[in-house]
Amino acid sequence: MGKKGKRDKKGKGAEKTAAKMEKKVSRRAKKEEEDLEALIAEFQSLDAKKTQVIESSCPPPSPRLNCSLCAHPERDELILFGGEYFNGQKTFLYNELYIYHIRKNSWAKLEIPNPPPRRCAHQAAVVPTAGGQLWIFGGEFASPNGEQFYHYKDLWVLHLATKTWEQIKAPGGPSGRSGHRMVACKRQLVIFGGFHESARDYIYYNDVYAFNLDSFTWSKLAPAGIGPAPRSGCQMTPTPEGNIIIYGGYSKQRVKKDVDKGTLHTDMFLLKAEGAGKEEDRWTWSRLSPSGVKPTPRSGFSVAAAPNNRCLLFGGVHDEEEEESIEGDFFNDIYFYDIGKNRWFPAQLKGPKSEKRKRRRGRQAEAAAAGEEELQLPPPQGPLEIVKEVVAEDGTIMTIKQMIPGAAEDKDRSASEEEEEEEEEEEGGALGQPVEPCPRSNAMVAVKHGVLYVYGGMFEVGDRQVTLSDLHSIDLHRMDEWKVLLEMDPKTQEWLEESESDEEEDDDVEGAEGGEEEEESSEEESEDEEGNY
Repeated sequence: MGKKGKRDKKGKGAEKTAAKMEKKVSRRAKKEEEDLEALIAEFQSLDAKKTQVIESSCPPPSPRLNCSLCAHPERDELILFGGEYFNGQKTFLYNELYIYHIRKNSWAKLEIPNPPPRRCAHQAAVVPTAGGQLWIFGGEFASPNGEQFYHYKDLWVLHLATKTWEQIKAPGGPSGRSGHRMVACKRQLVIFGGFHESARDYIYYNDVYAFNLDSFTWSKLAPAGIGPAPRSGCQMTPTPEGNIIIYGGYSKQRVKKDVDKGTLHTDMFLLKAEGAGKEEDRWTWSRLSPSGVKPTPRSGFSVAAAPNNRCLLFGGVHDEEEEESIEGDFFNDIYFYDIGKNRWFPAQLKGPKSEKRKRRRGRQAEAAAAGEEELQLPPPQGPLEIVKEVVAEDGTIMTIKQMIPGAAEDKDRSASEEEEEEEEEEEGGALGQPVEPCPRSNAMVAVKHGVLYVYGGMFEVGDRQVTLSDLHSIDLHRMDEWKVLLEMDPKTQEWLEESESDEEEDDDVEGAEGGEEEEESSEEESEDEEGNY
C-alpha cells in the first residue's frame, strides 16, 4: 500500500476514534448540562425583568477574562461582552455589555432586555449591516462547584442601531463548544474548532461551519485536502479574497489515566473558497509555509486584523511542564503576518520623533533596540536555541530545535552608542519610561482606525492568577509608542486562598455579581484550560 493509501486509512481510523469519543462525551455531558439548564433559566428570568434600554456612564469594567471585545463598524466605540473572573475561590460569570467611547476615553454600561445568558470563551464578530450588528456564538457556563460545564450552541445578534438583542434559531449549526474561532467572511460567519468538556472527558474539534447572513441558514463545510488537527484558541483570519487563514492553537490528549499532555500547534493553513459567488461554495484546505520569523510557540495569544493587508498576534504564554508543576513564560510582543507575501515578522517600535532627532547617526540600531526593550524581549546575544517537545498527530513525541539568529545591529554598536543610550534613559526619554502592557495571555484586542487596543488579560505569580483590567493602545501605522488609557495596579487585586471549608461552602452558595462560583481545579488542569480560549 502506498503512502497515500496508508494516510487515508489512518485518517479514517482517527475519524472513527473521534466519533466514538464524541458520543462518550455527549452522553456524560447531557446529564451535566441538564442539571445546569435550570440554573441558567433562573438567571434568564432575572434578565427578563429588564424591560427598557438603559445606557449609563460607569467606571471601567471590573477585571474579567475570556470576554469579547469588538470595534463598532460605524462609531468610534469598542463593545465588550461577557467574561469570567476567578478570585482564588470563586468564578463569576457575566453577560454585561459595556461600550468604550474612544474619543472620550470613557465607559458606559448598556442594559438591554433579554440578553444572551452569562458566558465566557464565546466568539463575537461585527458586520456593518443595518447600522451594525454584533453576532455571538457559543461559549461556556460553569456550575457553582466548578465541576460541571454547560457549552452553548446558541447564536445571537445585537442590533447596534436599535439596541435590541435577538436569538437566531436555525437548525444544523455547530455542537456546543468554547474556545472556537469565528470570523465574518463575505456574507457569512465561519466557525472553526474549539472544544467541549465534561467532568471526566473532553474533545477538541476541527470542523468548519458557515452561517449565511442573507438566508440565515447553517451549513457544515466539507473542505477537500488535509486540514488542521483538532484545536482551540487558534488564529483565524479572513483574507480580502474571501479565504481564511488558520495558525497555531492548543489541544490536549490523554496519554494515560488522569494524565493529559498539551500540544502547542505552530502549523498554518489556508481554507480557500473555490467557485465563490455560486450557490454552493467549494472549499479546500492547504498547508501554508510562511517565510520570515514566526512567533515563538505559545497559547493564549490574541489576534486582530491590521492595516496594509496584515493581521497581528499579541502576547500569550509558553508553559514549561515539570513533574509537579507548570511554569509559564508570558509575552507582550507583537508579530505581524503579511497576507499577500505569506510572511511573519516581529514588530519593532520606532520610538518618538524626539529620540530620532537626538541620535540620527544610530537610527537603525536605535529602532531595533527600542523594539526589543519596549516589547521586553531579551537582547539577542548571538543565536538563540529554542528546544520544544511536541506531540505529532499520530501520537509520536518529537523534540524540535529552533535557532533564532542574533540581531546584526547589536554586534556593530559601539560602546559610545550604548553609553549615549544609557544617558538618554536617565534623562527620562521614552526608553527609560516604558509604558507597554506587561506580559500576559488571553488579552482582549480590537483595531479601530489603524489603532490597536489591548484590554486586560492575565498572568500568574506562583499559584496566584492576576486578572488585568488595564487598557493600552498603539498606532499600527506609526508603531512609535504604547499609550496607557487605563492603568491598573495588580497588587491591589483580591486573592483568596482556597481552604477545605471554602470548598464545602462553594457547593451550596451561588456567586454574587451575577456570576457562578467554581472551585479551583488542579494546577495542571487550570493551565490546560488557559490555552483553550
